[in-house]
Amino acid sequence: MDNKHAACWHNKEIVFHPVGVIHSDHHEHENTPIQSVFNPSVGYVEIFPEFTDGLRDIESFTYLFLLYCFDRATGVCLLQKPFLDGEKDRGIFAIRHFNRPNPLGLSIVKLLKVQGNILEVEGMDILDGTPLIDVKPYVRKFDHREDVQSGWVDNQHLDDIAAWNSTPKELRNRQRTNL
Repeated sequence: MDNKHAACWHNKEIVFHPVGVIHSDHHEHENTPIQSVFNPSVGYVEIFPEFTDGLRDIESFTYLFLLYCFDRATGVCLLQKPFLDGEKDRGIFAIRHFNRPNPLGLSIVKLLKVQGNILEVEGMDILDGTPLIDVKPYVRKFDHREDVQSGWVDNQHLDDIAAWNSTPKELRNRQRTNL
């Protein structure tokens, strides 16, 4: 393995600028759903006016990837107990917790409507006012995979989780996590 690329990028800064802001009914980590698939909550993605042309043809997609900054992360922790398994520390790159070296979030949401620079979406698991870094269409032929292993998550009993509010607070109330 050639280390010249690693040396070139180690401790370098990469700067992104938001292309919009995310609006939701979620205002604190504790009461925000842990994954969009477990949550029918509707929210809005506001694209800044100068990027509106970039939305052309987006209405023909059912799902979108939203990439955003966890602007209210509370620090960096390389080992963290995941919300679905409060018993064991896991490596931050093996979970989706917000306290990451680069606080980037990724959610798949269902596109309901496009009105100008506003996207109405379902499956909102993002805090209100979160800066949006990018939007990408979910393309089944590109993004769907067969024979998937999901690590430690495969050992969790998730069959009932979609039936109730899957927030960190509710997971604790149902004794699904110690966090």
